[in-house]
Amino acid sequence: MQSHSLSKRIFTGLFSGLVLGALIQFVLSDVDFFQQTLVGLASMGGQLFVNLIMLLVVPLVFFSIVSGVCELPDIKAFGRLGSKTFGLYILNTLVAISAAVAIALLFEPGSGANLVAMGTAEIKATELPNITDLILNIVPRNPIDAFASGNMLQVIFMALLLGAGIKKLGQEVEGVARAFATGNKIMMTLITMVMSLAPYGVFCLMLKLGATLEAETFLSVMGYLGLILSLLLFWLFVVYPTVVGMTTDMSASEFRRKTQEQVLFSFSTASSNATIPVTMRTLIDKIGVSRATAGFGVPLGATMNMSGVSIYITIAAFFLGNAYGAPITMEQLPSLVTACFLLSVGAGGVPGGGMVMIGVLIHQMGLPVEAFALVAALDRVIDMVLTSTNVVGDTAVVTIVDKTEPATEAEVQPQARPQHSA
Repeated sequence: MQSHSLSKRIFTGLFSGLVLGALIQFVLSDVDFFQQTLVGLASMGGQLFVNLIMLLVVPLVFFSIVSGVCELPDIKAFGRLGSKTFGLYILNTLVAISAAVAIALLFEPGSGANLVAMGTAEIKATELPNITDLILNIVPRNPIDAFASGNMLQVIFMALLLGAGIKKLGQEVEGVARAFATGNKIMMTLITMVMSLAPYGVFCLMLKLGATLEAETFLSVMGYLGLILSLLLFWLFVVYPTVVGMTTDMSASEFRRKTQEQVLFSFSTASSNATIPVTMRTLIDKIGVSRATAGFGVPLGATMNMSGVSIYITIAAFFLGNAYGAPITMEQLPSLVTACFLLSVGAGGVPGGGMVMIGVLIHQMGLPVEAFALVAALDRVIDMVLTSTNVVGDTAVVTIVDKTEPATEAEVQPQARPQHSA
């Protein structure tokens, strides 16, 4: 009931913030108190809320993964769980890219648009990530720098390595395993405390969005926007629930109901990393996934399971190519798919990651820098929906993996689960 109440309060904050923001933009735009002071305060409040969550994300991920590996029945379960989770994440991203390519080829977004320059923007990233460099970068040279910079792939690698080492030593370091389990409980308690502020943080975030959204910009490219949002929503509410319903004992409608709070929160924060606590609570407390499986799969998914981002950047590449007279040819498709896959994995779980990755594609396609301004103008609305698609994808994959781990479930299930207030 408490989680259900939090969902209602988050939705209330989301809706009321957006309505008030739109009212400020279209009715009270001449009143400095509303347009400047109130929007400024909302921006500050929303940013403080996101920063407060991000403050706890890195230690939460580290303790969660180490504790999760330590709770596995044996070291073989670690390899089995890792291979299944990683494989499903990769498969999910590749299927999403393939669907986006098929939809883009069918509807040809941007054809005949003949877009003119919409301004100037600086593209910071200029190189396509190399698969070798991506793999090499997983192993940090400086662990302190990895934590300080929030490099999730490196933090996850260190946590997996440490957890495997503790598990291998067994009884000799049982106290260390208990210490990490205690640390994980502390982090979950801190996150629960912060989550009690979610309705207010969501209200501030949505108020700023509603007050700064330029409707004219979206009207000019409504077809492109609608195409991306339609595919993302289809993936979110049809594909994932259907797959879970076909592979587990949970129905599609039940899965949609239990992920409602997760969808609302990720929609408002537009951050997979910031939604990690909600995803963990959804999996453990609502769906009944073991802490070991969730602690391993969720942080990994928040970093590399980017089906929403992959759909976004794939369709955006076709749209910009068509709109600026440089359509994607069949010969270019293999390289585009490879680029979208690498970029979606590298986008991370932070707001705006997809926009930066599209900036890389714009540079690689030789498009004018003004194309980036168009992407930036549309990114915030798309980013909210694609983040929800990303995190629900994490939940779907971890749910499926957990159902194939009877040993893990039997080991963890009898233990008393911490009760998280919401």
